[in-house]
Amino acid sequence: FEHSLNVAKEAVRLAKRYGADQKKAELAGLLHDIMKNTDAKEQLAYMMSQGMELTELEISSEKLWHAMAGSCYVKNALDFEDEDIINAIRYHTTARAGMSLLEKIIYLADYTSEERDYNGVERMRAAVDISLEAAMEEALSFSLCDLAQRARVIHPDTLGAFNEIILEKQNVKFGGQQ
Repeated sequence: FEHSLNVAKEAVRLAKRYGADQKKAELAGLLHDIMKNTDAKEQLAYMMSQGMELTELEISSEKLWHAMAGSCYVKNALDFEDEDIINAIRYHTTARAGMSLLEKIIYLADYTSEERDYNGVERMRAAVDISLEAAMEEALSFSLCDLAQRARVIHPDTLGAFNEIILEKQNVKFGGQQ
């Protein structure tokens, strides 16, 4: 609960800074972990009962289930129609290519919320105040390195988000030429 309040608070701060809808950011921050404390078997059963199709990688990655189940729950049980909020919840653990401003804000607010104390959090907090792009690159690099060092599978959406950030950076650096 404390974490969700902190993510909502940070999401509002980032929404103000980067011009996103503050109410949507607060709501998405509050709801992003709505299924986090639900038993994993119940999360999986809920997703299946709602017709959510999971890849083999997703089925084997229990730590990702709360985000997928949460987006499904918000859409179906709470009857939300705002795809931006639903996607912000869905992709707050993996990120993805083509993220909306709100999706990036929730992803980063989750990384930098007040109670976070992992090694490198201060660097992440500094990056989020420089630019969303700098923070996304920092967060995705951190995630990829962490997962690789721990020999964990890497979701293709995370790789897609990272590659998109790097390609955008190269396009700027090389005047639009790849």
